[in-house]
Amino acid sequence: MSLLAGKKLLITGVLTEASIAFSVAKLAQEQGAEIVLSSFGRMLPITQKIAERLPKPCAVIELDATNSDDLAALESRVREHLPHLDGIVHAIAFAPQTALGGNFLETEWEDVSTAVQVSAYSLKSITVAAKPLLTRGSSVVGLTFDATVSWPVYDWMGVAKAAFESVSRYLARYLGKDGIRVNLISAGPLRTTAAKGIPGFATMEELWTDRAPLGWDLTDTTAAARGIIALLSDWFPATTGELIHVDGGLHSTGA
Repeated sequence: MSLLAGKKLLITGVLTEASIAFSVAKLAQEQGAEIVLSSFGRMLPITQKIAERLPKPCAVIELDATNSDDLAALESRVREHLPHLDGIVHAIAFAPQTALGGNFLETEWEDVSTAVQVSAYSLKSITVAAKPLLTRGSSVVGLTFDATVSWPVYDWMGVAKAAFESVSRYLARYLGKDGIRVNLISAGPLRTTAAKGIPGFATMEELWTDRAPLGWDLTDTTAAARGIIALLSDWFPATTGELIHVDGGLHSTGA
């Protein structure tokens, strides 16, 4: 039997075929899931076009995680295509350029708050908005980049990811009584559209390819996607509040 046979999922963050979320969507369909994608604004037609490259057709709904109207409408928009949800993939993050690339000491709160709202608080916003759709045994899975240490050029996005990781643990605490699991995958650096927007990101790429015990392919999103698929499945029924590294093992090494 396929890992996700009969599962119904909401997947955010599909922008290009290089997106981790695209690999998740493709694998989810191959493993038997029905999916709905979300996008917003000028990104919506891009996501709709990319969705045509998936193995099966799927709907793309409007969802700006910072827009209260979109969040209020999320349940009804999903129900137009799926009767309920068995899982959510949170794969969105954003920080203004002024919050990245070595500008840490100069970044103003307005830009920091944008990074935190989009990259951390949105996990709570989307999950709570979709909660009426989530069945017992559902799984919410997010993507992070190890925030236990500071990274060159990652700056306030690193701070936002630290908040994101904490949000996931609190959601796990409060949603456990409803049988909803919340876990994260911490992937190594990948040459996605988001990564290309971080000035100096290549410095982290070199670190990974040189030091990861298992090696690291900067262009292969499949490993991270498989980790997400596993957490969406029923094979981790008693796992929540967890962060699983899919990074070639670099997190386990010293300097």
